[in-house]
Amino acid sequence: MLRTPPTSAGSRILGVGAYRPARVVDNDEICRYIDSSDDWIRRRSGIEARRFAGPGESVISMGAAAAAKALERAGLAAELVDTVLVATVSDLEQCPAAAPRVASALGAGGAAAMDVGAACAGFCYALALADSLIRSGNARHVVVVGSEKMTDIVDPADRGTAFLFGDGAGAVLLGPARRPGVGPVVWGSDGDGARLIQHNHTWAELRDDRDLPFPTLRMDGTEVFRWAMQIAPKASREAMQAAGVGAEDIAAFIPHQANGRIIDAVVKAMGLPDTVIVAREVTGFGNTSAASVPLALEDLVNRGDLPSGSKALMVGFGAGLVYAAQVVELP
Repeated sequence: MLRTPPTSAGSRILGVGAYRPARVVDNDEICRYIDSSDDWIRRRSGIEARRFAGPGESVISMGAAAAAKALERAGLAAELVDTVLVATVSDLEQCPAAAPRVASALGAGGAAAMDVGAACAGFCYALALADSLIRSGNARHVVVVGSEKMTDIVDPADRGTAFLFGDGAGAVLLGPARRPGVGPVVWGSDGDGARLIQHNHTWAELRDDRDLPFPTLRMDGTEVFRWAMQIAPKASREAMQAAGVGAEDIAAFIPHQANGRIIDAVVKAMGLPDTVIVAREVTGFGNTSAASVPLALEDLVNRGDLPSGSKALMVGFGAGLVYAAQVVELP
């Protein structure tokens, strides 16, 4: 019989961190390249500004900076990290993966490391994997990062996406716990909806036709809204049920920061109590894809309004189509 490692009863978030680029880009600047207005963007998306990374900022550097802050707040040395998971869709260097480079920059170069490609649900996917690794005994301290430089894959002249996205990174450190601090994940996919959010052409097409422009994201906003309204409330309710909690037990709701209209509609559909704090980082930071949930989580924790152990419901959804939801206890 093969040996198996000692298991853990559960995992919990030990620390959170974030990196937000310094450059603030308001709607008026976005409208230099698209036929739109500050008023239209605010009404349509709830977004007032977003952050754009500078030339020296990358998926790697932002992810490592966010992870370093999570470790600092947890009081754990980087060399004690044994696994690094990075959720991203915007790292243009497809090989090698981002995670080993983030681990090295963090000072955890010997850690196991891999990327998780689940778009805007990527952080929730990676968190579920980290929880499973710890509970199974295959890892003890896992850094989970969502890092995106969306400006590398968004066309500033595309009216359907240019105003939505921003750059940044968020991270958590997950460690073993005597009782679960991360609830069961409810997740899934619908590949039949792949066309709703995708690049306008593939790398292979660009290779074969050098006259094509650089591949950038395109999105069917109306259909994405309809799909999000079908899946986000359902997955969120199922995640609460799986964790054995009710809406009255939830202190904060952290949905993917897609846009303000989707967040408002999901909150209304779920009928959450007025006591639940709803994350709305999208207003000042836009849609940061896999970074949006950890960035919003870090903002809520940093405010200090919620005591340690408070329960937060998180849900991510996006290109794939993919979704994931789980309940966590705040550090």
